[in-house]
Amino acid sequence: MTKPGRQRAILEIVGSGPVASQEELQRALAKLGFKVGQATLSRDIRELGLVKSGEGYALPGSEVGARQVLPPVSRLAREFVLDVRQAQNLIVVKTAVGSAQPVAAALDGEQWPEVIGTIAGDDAILIVTPDGRAARKLEHRIRGLLAR
Repeated sequence: MTKPGRQRAILEIVGSGPVASQEELQRALAKLGFKVGQATLSRDIRELGLVKSGEGYALPGSEVGARQVLPPVSRLAREFVLDVRQAQNLIVVKTAVGSAQPVAAALDGEQWPEVIGTIAGDDAILIVTPDGRAARKLEHRIRGLLAR
């Protein structure tokens, strides 16, 4: 199984609630068919920017100060964004399952002037812009991240 697939699975697992330890995460991945060693899992945790709290590992943006540990929006977009579509002053970003919230948090962290706000579900992000012109500009900006 591929690294992006494994990392999507990690995001799905952690997205359903904090995971107490790496061993617990390894067991959950094994149930999904991913056999992963401790070194690889540690690297994935670091690359995904998961945060460790008293409750365990959690998604970026789920704790105060997590913005500093988010991976770059360009990397998250390349790995998890599947499609970007404009609808008037709105942008809909389709992501891999379980990836919308970290991608939205990274987009929010960019503080682009075209973005009024974002709403993230499990596999889609709704971005509100002031008008159609700003939405077109933002759509091109996000598509540019995918092409890198």
